[in-house]
Amino acid sequence: MQILRVFTVFLFVCLAGCGGGSGGVSDPGTDPVNGPLAGNPDGHYPVPAGARAEDVSAPDHVIGSGTPESCTADDVIQAVAEGGRIVFNGGTEPFTIRLNRPAKVFNNRPDVVIDGGGLVTLSGAGTTRILYMNTCDPDQVWTTDHCNDQDHPRLCVQNLTFIDGNSKADSAHDGGGAIWVRGGRLKAVNCRFFNNVCAETGPDVGGGAIRVFDQYHDLPVTLAHCTFGGSPGYGNSGSNGGAISSIGVSWSIYNSLFSYNRALGYGANPAAAGTPGGGSGGAIYNDGNTMTLALYGTLLEHNQVNAHGSAIFFITNDHTGNLHIEDSVIRNNTGGSWYALPGISMHPDTAREIVNSTLL
Repeated sequence: MQILRVFTVFLFVCLAGCGGGSGGVSDPGTDPVNGPLAGNPDGHYPVPAGARAEDVSAPDHVIGSGTPESCTADDVIQAVAEGGRIVFNGGTEPFTIRLNRPAKVFNNRPDVVIDGGGLVTLSGAGTTRILYMNTCDPDQVWTTDHCNDQDHPRLCVQNLTFIDGNSKADSAHDGGGAIWVRGGRLKAVNCRFFNNVCAETGPDVGGGAIRVFDQYHDLPVTLAHCTFGGSPGYGNSGSNGGAISSIGVSWSIYNSLFSYNRALGYGANPAAAGTPGGGSGGAIYNDGNTMTLALYGTLLEHNQVNAHGSAIFFITNDHTGNLHIEDSVIRNNTGGSWYALPGISMHPDTAREIVNSTLL
């Protein structure tokens, strides 16, 4: 049996009926123009250099000529296909670019960095996924004989909002209403994800906002100062992992906010007889074998499920891997059953480290 490791500085683990915890806020603040702000306002964990925003001072592509109207969806799709560092020149006020098909990364192009300058919203208009990267898709060009474990391309999205992405029509690459990734590396910094959706039922289908398979050498996806939902009416949803979902992938998440996301499926994973399956991981669905889910300075609250893991569903099938929660708050998540910790469904003998955090 694997040794259970729990390191606590200040850990409050309460059942229903406990009072409010320390750290985090229920109202994270709202941009009066364009929704909740990016990141957990009470998250102050030091972000390592590799998880910070990329330098775009010398861009490869500048989309637009000074007005929002000059920044078109076709220009975004073309720039992503060509690769490199992408910025926008659409004026000084927030604006939205509505896509009618996904922007797709080609594997034989330079790495892709998309920086919205805090002004740009990329919308799927309720009909399409927004971004797609797949190192094992021959249509995007195979570049190695080990497509599931290659170091390129690296996709970074920063200072952007992703809204109304919808991948329900894509049965070949399920999940990931806003972003779907396999292979290479993925990073998101200072991003917001609102009202993105994927298939509503099915076992192992999920990631209302982001779905990830495989990362180079099993290195983690990194998220820093990101918001998924943030206020009523802004949450993301899917069968499992209302906000994010992955198979066999590690995550390092810094100073981020997950709230009002929903796992809509029912019947769990594998699906119970007579059900379509799903309904686990209100905010986060993390399934596979040896992997780590690490949260630092992050708040998860008001997420909802029908099956398991109202905040987090963390299942390593061989009971390896590690859950690390530090300087974080998990509270007021609802629904489901089979809890090892408040809001968290996982095997009781899987390693976990909980440091200076509040779980209610």
